[in-house]
Amino acid sequence: MALDAPNDMTLSRKAMKAELLDAETELKLAYAWRDHRDEAALHRLITAYMRLAISMASKFRRYGAPMNDLIQEAGLGLMKAADKFDPDRGVRFSTYAVWWIKASIQDYVMRNWSMVRTGSTSSQKSLFFNLRRVQARLEREAQARGEELDRHQMRQMISTEIGVPLHDVEMMEGRLSGSDFSLNATQSSEDEGREWIDTIEDEGSQAADIVETAHDTAALRNWLLDALAALNDRERFIVRERKLRDDPRTLESLGEELGLSKERVRQLEAAAFAKMRKKLESQSREVQDFLA
Repeated sequence: MALDAPNDMTLSRKAMKAELLDAETELKLAYAWRDHRDEAALHRLITAYMRLAISMASKFRRYGAPMNDLIQEAGLGLMKAADKFDPDRGVRFSTYAVWWIKASIQDYVMRNWSMVRTGSTSSQKSLFFNLRRVQARLEREAQARGEELDRHQMRQMISTEIGVPLHDVEMMEGRLSGSDFSLNATQSSEDEGREWIDTIEDEGSQAADIVETAHDTAALRNWLLDALAALNDRERFIVRERKLRDDPRTLESLGEELGLSKERVRQLEAAAFAKMRKKLESQSREVQDFLA
């Protein structure tokens, strides 16, 4: 499912019409993507669980971010989950994907909450998403006991409940209420004097660097896919197992699986790399300049 749909209603309608995968089908798709990089299988897996991503994105609307942006971030988290998912662990993909989707949305919300970032430490992130909920619960419990808590008592209780420093509670409470702090105020006791002004992002060259990096990454991926397509199945298997795995396999283990000697596997690997380089150099002048 494309993530650049015109609006969240269009995305939602498409997601609701997507198929529901049973455990067996889900497993087959996960293996097809992990072992063979089958993009059709990946697309089917992502499309089937986009409704989960949209449902989770809707829970973060109260933070003021556009729903379409939240859905985009949820979709990115879903794709990252598909790329990281290991079907051998015996866990349903939906269970695994929830963490990645939530993390992606939370990071986006934290990055875009205000011009002065609310922070990125674990205590600040926990406070940002839990302070109001915990405060409301503590107030209800105090009322049930017939007690009335002042602001200092409430902050201390929140600090203890969430497990963060009192100073962080005071700072985050101010940020969420819209109060202004001096840009020279420190973020928290954990930051050793780091001031809020240090977190204001430079939108100039940094933004350009991000775009340039994304462009280069996409170009490299396309070049690599074209180069791999020039190999036969055995050569492609050797290159993938030797260079594209998180834990590259040895020549010996590949030789045992393919019924070849270690030296023969090395020769095939070298020949495959030579083919790939030849393919890359024939693509365009841009690729040649990159390889120079």
